Amino acid sequence: MTAGRKARAYVALTKPRVIELLLVTTLPTMIFAERGLPSLGLILATMVGGALAAGSAGAFNCYIDRDMDKLMKRTKNRPLVTGEVSPREAMVFAWVLGIVAIALLWFGANPLTGLLGVGAIFLYVVFYTLILKRRTTQNIVWGGAAGCMPVLIAWAAVTNKVEWPAIILFMIIFLWTPPHYWPLSMKYGEDYRNASVPMLGAVAGAKLVSVQVVLYAYATVACSLLLVPVGGAGWVYTIAALLSGGWFIAEAHKLHSRAQREELNDKSAMKVFHLSISYLTILFLALAVDPFVGSALV
Repeated sequence: MTAGRKARAYVALTKPRVIELLLVTTLPTMIFAERGLPSLGLILATMVGGALAAGSAGAFNCYIDRDMDKLMKRTKNRPLVTGEVSPREAMVFAWVLGIVAIALLWFGANPLTGLLGVGAIFLYVVFYTLILKRRTTQNIVWGGAAGCMPVLIAWAAVTNKVEWPAIILFMIIFLWTPPHYWPLSMKYGEDYRNASVPMLGAVAGAKLVSVQVVLYAYATVACSLLLVPVGGAGWVYTIAALLSGGWFIAEAHKLHSRAQREELNDKSAMKVFHLSISYLTILFLALAVDPFVGSALV
């Protein structure tokens, strides 16, 4: 195997697409916490440390789930399934990434940020992958807490505290995760059933899942608006939260309507999946712009 191919295999272990989404929430949160631009050194330490922590968690996940990954079409080309990386190599790689990540967060920002980084890895690897994923249909609900940690890490990096605005941002992502992920699990339901993973979108009917998607979409948008009275958000964030939130809810209702008429297909489900990413991106871009335009509404 060439060095380039080996390197790409190691990168694949980190689940780079997941890292991209996590980083989308990190920098805007830092800017909002600072009410301006933090120092470049702090941004780099937090962003790189956060990316490596997420990559470490992803590599641990690939190691633990390698038995089920070979049973699923969506994951059959992961490096541990194809043999491009051995289990021992993956485990060493995951540990090295994790140690470097925590060191960067601890010394580049502050000890609280480092501890939150440890918490993020623990939640994803132990709480979600080892405990919840194979045991409950609510796995992604509670396990999704790991994906919310970057906003706490970002806020703590700037303020050395975890304050109410950070908790609201945490809850936005926590509530957003099920309506984001369940449509994907509806499309890949056969995969999850083959691997005996009780993902709600795979084991429950589309009618039931679509109701949950609608309810969680409403909860997500309602939570996002709490940042106005509690977090001091201004008009840029407020307008973005209302418009993008309305769009998110409308598409969730369309999904529900198709499911009730038994007309739901993979394309419809994936539309909500991709739209949910756009929604979160718009919301956090507005969060980054907000401190530079106007003042708090409340």
